[in-house]
Amino acid sequence: MLRLDLAGCTRDRIGDAGLGKDDLAVNQASLQALIKQLHGSDCNGMDRWRKLPHDPLRADHLDAVNSVLDALPGDVENLVVLGIGGSALGATALHAALNSLTWNLVPRDQRSGPRLFVLDNVDPDLVGATLREVRRVDPDFQRTIFNVVSKSGETAETAAQFAIVQSMLEHAGPSSTARIVATTDPTHGTLRTLADARGWPTLPVPDGVGGRFSVLSPVGLFPAAMCGIDIQGLLDGAAAMDAACLDPDPAANPAAQLAWTLVSMARHGRSNHVMMPYSNRLSPMADWYRQLWAESLGKRHGLDGAIINAGATPIRALGATDQHSQIQLYREGPDDKVIGLVALGEHDERVPIPVRDDAETLQYLGGHDLVELLDAERLATEYALVESRRPNFTITIPRLDAPSVGQFIWLWQMTTAMAGALLGIDPYDQPAVETGKQATFGLMGRPGYEDWSRRVKDTLG
Repeated sequence: MLRLDLAGCTRDRIGDAGLGKDDLAVNQASLQALIKQLHGSDCNGMDRWRKLPHDPLRADHLDAVNSVLDALPGDVENLVVLGIGGSALGATALHAALNSLTWNLVPRDQRSGPRLFVLDNVDPDLVGATLREVRRVDPDFQRTIFNVVSKSGETAETAAQFAIVQSMLEHAGPSSTARIVATTDPTHGTLRTLADARGWPTLPVPDGVGGRFSVLSPVGLFPAAMCGIDIQGLLDGAAAMDAACLDPDPAANPAAQLAWTLVSMARHGRSNHVMMPYSNRLSPMADWYRQLWAESLGKRHGLDGAIINAGATPIRALGATDQHSQIQLYREGPDDKVIGLVALGEHDERVPIPVRDDAETLQYLGGHDLVELLDAERLATEYALVESRRPNFTITIPRLDAPSVGQFIWLWQMTTAMAGALLGIDPYDQPAVETGKQATFGLMGRPGYEDWSRRVKDTLG
């Protein structure tokens, strides 16, 4: 199991800036009630994501993914995921954590799957350059799969990408139009209608599973499996962490401990929450965390309708890179942050540092390796934060394998659910996102949204 060390948030470590045992004692009963509530939920509402690592939903999704994989040709060179937000961030995070950082540069016979491109934006430079590269290697799209991910099929960004791709495939010839896998609503929506009419293979976006909680559903499992990732191991890890996060003792429950600590810190004015992994492979995981934490907990209204403007701002950093760009602020700037360090127990590479005799002041590095240096950098950062009395915590992942990554994802999803309950908000809606979506429809001329276009122009001039 991964390890959670919250000592850097305690009074024993950082003095009055930290939390004490008496603080936890005051909240013990409410945390126990919250865990009991989670135990008692039937998980048939917007918390249905909690069923993902357990049968029968787990078996259904594994069977569906494997069925689609078995029907695809074995020589696929490019997998292009079309999606945005939760439809893309999870796939990117899994791929980076569990495959080589140079995956797309490695020859096909040395990879366990196709090159992966995730088009998570409508930036024309990103889309145009990516599609040119795909076509350079596979001009007729005979070795390329496009996985379009959208519950409704009406998300403007994904719909635009998909229209471009469909046009390219149609011009390439009839056989190319079979290169689409649609991950969408099981029964309804524009994309479902298109997929059924044209016979595209489909995978479900499960009911009650919002985009930011969907990484361990077919949304994230299909591209992961295509690229050789052990998706059963991911779900095994999530199931193991689920058991830990339902422990009735708050002191032994990692999600309860982490949620209570971060919510308490936010209430004491530390409403900026940094995730700083000491691994480039986990940097996209910090992007995934940012959406999960921000969109789930940033709410104007509480469950009682009162205006509370809840939430904390998630920030991504990268160790050791951002020791040279952000730590100065974190140590001496406003005391409004909690810094979460993510350590690896083992790295796949070590890379020795050779002994050199041409610079005496650098000889101390010789005989060590980059794992030792990176660990020293992390411990030095932790020490520096404690010395400045700045709250911090460390999550240690034993190694970057599928079960450990599944644990990490599940810990943060359960922590988010518990933090939402502690804040008294709904962590599953996102009403503030809808205004931008509808205004975009209006500006792009979608029928029925003309009033939104007028509102934008009247407001902005």
